[in-house]
Amino acid sequence: MAMTAANTALEACAAEGHNVTVAIVARSGNTSVILRADNAGPHTVGSSTGKAFTSASMGRDTAGLAGFIGGNPQNDGLRDMDSRLVIQAGGLPIRFGGALVGGIGVGGAPSGDIDATCAQTGLAAIGAQ
Repeated sequence: MAMTAANTALEACAAEGHNVTVAIVARSGNTSVILRADNAGPHTVGSSTGKAFTSASMGRDTAGLAGFIGGNPQNDGLRDMDSRLVIQAGGLPIRFGGALVGGIGVGGAPSGDIDATCAQTGLAAIGAQ
C-alpha cells in the first residue's frame, strides 16, 4: 500500500510537470518508501521525508501545523522539538478507520499546496483518510 500511495502521488505531480520526491513513514517515524523523480532536486529527499515524519509524529497535516504555530507564538517551540520535523505544506497523516498509521510527504513542486494535492491523491489511491 505504501508503494501504491507513493507512486500515485509521484505520478500525479509528474502529470503536472513537477519533479518531486515522495516519502512514506510508518507511525514510528521510520521511513518505509522513498520515490524520487529523475530530475527532482537533491533537497527533496529530506523535505519529503521530514514532512512525512512530521505528519506521522504530530498526527496532522503540515500546512495546518504551520498555521497553528504561526498563529500562536506560544507554540513556536514546536519547530525545534525534533530536528526531523519539516513544518511546510506537503505532509499528510495516513489514517485508516481513524487510526493514525503513518505519514506521506511530497517535496519539490513549486508550492506546498501542490505537494499536498499530490500527497492527497496518493492517499485516495489506497483508501486512506
